[in-house]
Amino acid sequence: MITVRDKTFVSYLNRNAIDLEVKRVGRELMVSHSENTPYFLGVLNGSFMFFSDLMKEFSAPCEIGFVKAASYEGMQSTGKVSFQHTGDLILQDRDVIIVEDIVDTGNTLNALLDYLEKFNPRSVQICTLLFKRKAYQHSHPIDYVCFEVKNKFLLGYGLDYDGYGRNIPEVYILND
Repeated sequence: MITVRDKTFVSYLNRNAIDLEVKRVGRELMVSHSENTPYFLGVLNGSFMFFSDLMKEFSAPCEIGFVKAASYEGMQSTGKVSFQHTGDLILQDRDVIIVEDIVDTGNTLNALLDYLEKFNPRSVQICTLLFKRKAYQHSHPIDYVCFEVKNKFLLGYGLDYDGYGRNIPEVYILND
């Protein structure tokens, strides 16, 4: 059990389980994308740990970039999403793989998909560490999922609570 700010969290996914799933998804990505030099687009800040570990499993040529999406204040989504990307996003006729830490309602992801349309990618697929299927409100398929998780607040391995806890190497769940 850990306390972050004013909330208590209990262990949910340990480091070994995370490592095994990241390796599995990395192998799947190698099978489906090792021939086409994909563009991996990490969604910051939350995906940084997952993105780093996932890229260690993808040994074929690829390019990487990052986009910062902001939609949360504390433990609640604001319903508004804004984006900032690093460098030039040259995605025309490219196979893009969005790498997310978590997909819950899908509102941020849906806004990102709309945002990326102007760059004319050939295809866009979604890869996420965590997927809250019961909370998901959109129809775009989530192509690569490490874990389907409860519709509860999660922390660690890139996920934060009000800016804290991203550096915790495992995933914790809010203790009700």
